[in-house]
Amino acid sequence: MSDEKCNNKTGANCFSGADANDLECFMKGLVRRNPGEKEFHQAVHEVAADVVPFIAGQQRYQNALLLERMTEPDQIVSFRVCWLDDDGHTRANRAWRVQFNNATGPYKGGLRFDPDLTESVLKFLGFEQCFKNALTGLPIGGAKGGANFNPKGKSDDEVMRFCQALMSSMYHYIGEHRDIPAGDIGTGAREVGYLFGQYRRLTHQFVGALTGKGVAFGGSELRTEATGYGAIYFLRHVLDRLGGDLKGQRIAISGAGNVARYAAEKAVELGACVITLSDSKGFIHLDDGLKPEHLEPLHRLKEDGRSALEELADDIGATYHPDASPWGVECDIALPCAIQNELGDDDAASLIKNGCRIVAEGANMPCTADAIERFQAADQVVFAPGKAVNAGGVAVSGLERTQNAQHMAWQKNEVDDQLKRIMQAIHDRCVEHGRNGDKSSVNYRKGANIAGFLRLADAMLAQGVM
Repeated sequence: MSDEKCNNKTGANCFSGADANDLECFMKGLVRRNPGEKEFHQAVHEVAADVVPFIAGQQRYQNALLLERMTEPDQIVSFRVCWLDDDGHTRANRAWRVQFNNATGPYKGGLRFDPDLTESVLKFLGFEQCFKNALTGLPIGGAKGGANFNPKGKSDDEVMRFCQALMSSMYHYIGEHRDIPAGDIGTGAREVGYLFGQYRRLTHQFVGALTGKGVAFGGSELRTEATGYGAIYFLRHVLDRLGGDLKGQRIAISGAGNVARYAAEKAVELGACVITLSDSKGFIHLDDGLKPEHLEPLHRLKEDGRSALEELADDIGATYHPDASPWGVECDIALPCAIQNELGDDDAASLIKNGCRIVAEGANMPCTADAIERFQAADQVVFAPGKAVNAGGVAVSGLERTQNAQHMAWQKNEVDDQLKRIMQAIHDRCVEHGRNGDKSSVNYRKGANIAGFLRLADAMLAQGVM
């Protein structure tokens, strides 16, 4: 962090509101402090573009450097993780825990296992998590973590040994009232189970120090489905505000992981027409949409550890398009649910040309900055950001934490009712803070960013300079 003033023409703090270049000034400082971290820069710019002008009109927030403080993690811990493979060879990986902000509650965020993982990606995810968690209204702060470990192709014993080695270093920094990790890409029920087992072994405590656990040992019903279901619940409120509903809507979904599969499942249940799914090798297209009987083989394919949708296409009579993305297909709604920056400017242009009316981010930052700019410039398109649409997963993680604290296990319908309530509240917060001047339209990105900022900022101000 730096206490230097911005050298703008006023000589004032960047958030004085006196200079039209305040955003540029702020971003230059951020890039200087975090060189080469392009994913983190992108995530911060997406928030700052809405928050910096807002701060300029709010005397209460002008001089506290709140956004600059929010972009600086409280703590980043890096670990070397050594483990033995099945051949008895020593392997080494790098792991991190980025604890970003705990002004609104204990740190909360997933652990991602990905061989291409970098600190920049984790900082972007942790920063997003702060705003996402704030939007839920639950008493949780923001964090993210993970390792450059690839669980694909590893035996169960290898994954177990890696998870045990990671937890042996990480357990000092987490706990039910301090930091509660969860699963993420590459970190499913198997990995969370091994991590929790080692935490219990080391601490001699059976507490809610991780979420995403199996239902048999303190996990919550619907946690696996929550992010996908929550995305559809949010989308339903968007459509309701626009005077429509899900029935008959043609939805193009990317991805085939938990978010995509369960978003597809809930959309089909509610009468929508899901016409695409994708993976790293291509996408499947069904003109008439997925049918309920197609979902079981899709789930089975993923649970068996097979990722190629080409096999599913043969089973359900879909057309498979190798080495392509689904964004050239005509649709009413696009739901990117795969990975960051998967949907670029050319994809956005294709969606707009083909009549897409709503783009809702089911993943974390799946649209590039250029794509978002194009969507927001198109009058016909409503764009909803991932920090709102994608919040169902962490919402149910928060509910799992509540169940653990109460020593209770809620029924599936109880969890679903709470998830619906939280997603409606998130939507309403976005509308409240995202209404345009004429009140007839809503900028969901602006609404999500300002609503998240306000909760974090008020909590930080109330607790003093820390």
